[in-house]
Amino acid sequence: MNEHDFSQISPAFFLQTFILELMHACEQEGGDYCESLIERIAKSAGLYFEQTYRAEYRRSGELDQDAYIDLILALKNHIGGNFSLASVEAGTITVVNTRCPFGDGVSNFPELCRMTSSVFGGIAARNFGYAKVEIRQSIARQNGGCEVCIHTRRDGAVGKPGLEYRREDQPEDKLEMAALHSRIEERMRNVWWSLPKRHPTKPAPAIVAKSAAMQSVLQQVEVVAPTKATVLINGETGVGKELIARAIHAMSDRGHKPFVAINCGAIPESLIESALFGHEKGAFTGAIEVHQGFFERAEGGTLFLDEVDALSPAAQTRLLRVIQEGEMERVGGKHTLHVDVRIVSASNRSLTQHVEQGLFRQDLFYRLNVVRLWIPPLAQRPEDLPHLVQLILKRLNQAYAKNVQSVSRDVMGQIRAYHWPGNVRELENTLERSVLFCKGSELTRLELDRQPVAVGHDWRTHKQSLVDDAESAFLRQALQNHRGNVKPVADAMGLTPRAVYAKLKKYGIVPSRFK
Repeated sequence: MNEHDFSQISPAFFLQTFILELMHACEQEGGDYCESLIERIAKSAGLYFEQTYRAEYRRSGELDQDAYIDLILALKNHIGGNFSLASVEAGTITVVNTRCPFGDGVSNFPELCRMTSSVFGGIAARNFGYAKVEIRQSIARQNGGCEVCIHTRRDGAVGKPGLEYRREDQPEDKLEMAALHSRIEERMRNVWWSLPKRHPTKPAPAIVAKSAAMQSVLQQVEVVAPTKATVLINGETGVGKELIARAIHAMSDRGHKPFVAINCGAIPESLIESALFGHEKGAFTGAIEVHQGFFERAEGGTLFLDEVDALSPAAQTRLLRVIQEGEMERVGGKHTLHVDVRIVSASNRSLTQHVEQGLFRQDLFYRLNVVRLWIPPLAQRPEDLPHLVQLILKRLNQAYAKNVQSVSRDVMGQIRAYHWPGNVRELENTLERSVLFCKGSELTRLELDRQPVAVGHDWRTHKQSLVDDAESAFLRQALQNHRGNVKPVADAMGLTPRAVYAKLKKYGIVPSRFK
C-alpha cells in the first residue's frame, strides 16, 4: 500500500504505524527502557495468546513440542506473516518466514524482532522450562527472509547467540550480563577519574553492549583481564579496540597503574624504537638528553600497541625480548632495564597473513596472540545502534552546548540502513557534523559524508576498489547467514570452496568468527 494513500488506510496499517511510532518513541528514551518495555509487552501478550490457544483446543498441562509449533506458526500467520516449519532437531525448532506482519516499515526497527523472540521464548520457557531464541536472519535486517531457531535445551544452546528465557522461578542470564556490564563500566570510571592528567570535561569511556556479539566480548574480557596473558584484539577501523583494551586494564589488578596507548602506525619507522624503548643521550643526532620510552612510562601497568602490524623488524625483535625476558635496553644504552608491563595489542589487519608474507615475526605473533578477541563491525551490531546514538548525542550536547535530545524516525532509518565502513568512529563524526547544523531538539537531517570520485582518479583502480568492497561485504554477509560454513557460500558464488578460501585470505576474513 502506498504510505501516502490516505483512503487505503486499514485497521492493520493503523496498528502497524502505531507500533512503529511507539518503538521510535521508546528508542529516544535510551538505556534499557525500550528493551524492557518490548519484552514486558511481548511476554504478557504471549501468555494471553497461549491461554487463548489452550481454551480453543482444550489443552491443559504443559504443551508438547508439536502443540508449541502449531501455536507459534498459527499465531504469526494469523496476523499476516508467512511462517512455516523448516526443521525439528533434538532440542531445536527452526521456523522460517517470507512476509513480515509489520509491513515494509519494519526495516527501520529490527528491535521488533525482539517481540517475536519474547513471544516465542516466553511460551517455550513456560512449557519446557528453558528457551533461547536465535534470530539467524530477519527481514528487518534486510536478509530477504526470517529464520528463527528456538533452542529448548540449555546444553544444546551453549555458545549459540540469542536471548534466553526461563520460568519466573529461575534466574535469568540477562541479569548476570547487566551486572557484568555495570562492573566493567564502574571499574573503567574509577580508573578514569583517578588519572592525574585527565581532561576535566572529557567524559569517562563507556561501552555499549546490547548486541549478543558485544556481550560475548565483555564475557571474554572478564575472563582474561585478571590473568597475565597478552591479548591481541582484531577488528575493523573504528570498532573500539582501544576501549576494550581499557576495559581489560581496568578489570585487572593493574587498574591502579598507568594505561599507555600508542598507535604504532602513526610513528615514523626511524623513531619507533626510541618511542617504545627510549634512548640515551647522544644515541643519535638530536638526542640531547635521556628519553624514557612508552615501556618505562607504562611500568606496572598496561601498554596498548594499536596497529602493531606497523612495527619495523628491529622493533619487533626488541619487543619479543621484552615479552620473553621482561628486560630491554634504551636505544644507544648499555644497561639492561627490567620492565613489568602487560602487552595488549591490536590490528585491523590479519597478522597471520603478515606472518605468511614475511612481514611479521612468527615467534612474536605467537607471543602476542595468547588470547585473541574479535570486535564485530557495527554492521553486525544493529541492536547497539540506538544506544550508541543516544550516548554520542549526550556527549555532543555537552561539548557544543547543544540540546539535541533525539533523532527523527527517518534519520534513525538512515543510520540503520547505512553500512558504516568506519564503524563507531564514522558514526561519531557523522553525528557531530549533523548536530552542529541542527537548530532544534530533534535531529532531522543526517550529514552523511559521501565523497564524489576525484577528477583524474584512476578508473581501473577505483573500479577494482568498488568490486573488492562489494565482494568483501558479500562474503561477510554470506558467512553470517550460513554460520561460517564456507561450502554454501561457495555454492552461492558459483565457486569452489578452495577459491572462496583464497578470497577470504585476501580480505583477512576468518570464517570461524561467524559461527
